Amino acid sequence: MSNPPSIASTAARIDGRDLNRLGAIAREIAWGAADILIPHHGNATGGLRVRHQADGPVTSADLAASHYILQQLRVAVGSQDYAFVSEETYKLDPDSRDRCRHDWVWIIDPIDGTRSFIHGDPNYAIHIALAYRGRPAVAVVAIPAADKLYYAHLGGGAFLETRDRQHTRVRVSPRDRLQELCVVTRRSDRDSRLYQLLAHLPCRHRPQLGSIGCKMAALIEGNGDAYISLSGRTAPKDWDLAAPELILTEAGGRCTYLDGTPLQYNRADISQWGCAIASTGGCHDALRSAIARRLSEIDRRRSQIEYR
Repeated sequence: MSNPPSIASTAARIDGRDLNRLGAIAREIAWGAADILIPHHGNATGGLRVRHQADGPVTSADLAASHYILQQLRVAVGSQDYAFVSEETYKLDPDSRDRCRHDWVWIIDPIDGTRSFIHGDPNYAIHIALAYRGRPAVAVVAIPAADKLYYAHLGGGAFLETRDRQHTRVRVSPRDRLQELCVVTRRSDRDSRLYQLLAHLPCRHRPQLGSIGCKMAALIEGNGDAYISLSGRTAPKDWDLAAPELILTEAGGRCTYLDGTPLQYNRADISQWGCAIASTGGCHDALRSAIARRLSEIDRRRSQIEYR
């Protein structure tokens, strides 16, 4: 698990932890999880077991990758100083229930974009983040179908690693005019409030299937400029946002709540309620202001209709 020379000089430490080393561990584990997932991608009729739950489908591949990631992390870093929370185990794992007492917590989504994974769509990702006192410090987003892995640690920049272990620093687009921004969305989102908002923003928007990690990758690669999470009956969870957020911000982007404050993780409620906005950063504040105005108008009209 040697560190690539291109980032050796950016190694950082928090509370005695070597973030560069921890990131290297997370990358190797993410590649191993990718190897588990790839043979099952789109194989719903060939042995992939799918269980449908209230908050979405879970497959046997989700469970296998989650077990692998948790096991490998615990072997590599130990369990004394870290809590662990995975989408597939957080309701049952004692470590998950105890996580809020820990400064350091590993936040894992073995498949972000499970529906895409089941149907053979390449837009799914593996998320591994390490948060310190509620904020991400190490992040990995692997996109197995593309043989790509994005990674970052706090203050060290963001990088792309390929299967042959080539490393390239990544930066977001410099676009800074609101009218030029493209907002990536998802076709499966039925939140009418979000679509009313998108219809009245000065930005363009286009469907972007798959995970939040893939959407953040689209922003980093210049295939989009913003992503809006607007919770309705459900909301993204910590494991959906923690890793993609750090990679985006280390690439020069921004990710905040509507009021401009940073996202917080490892709270009692693991859901990210409200409005979170990710962007390439050039006009993040102008975008926040436009969204706030439009939401206020939408909610005012809705309340008037309900009052009548």
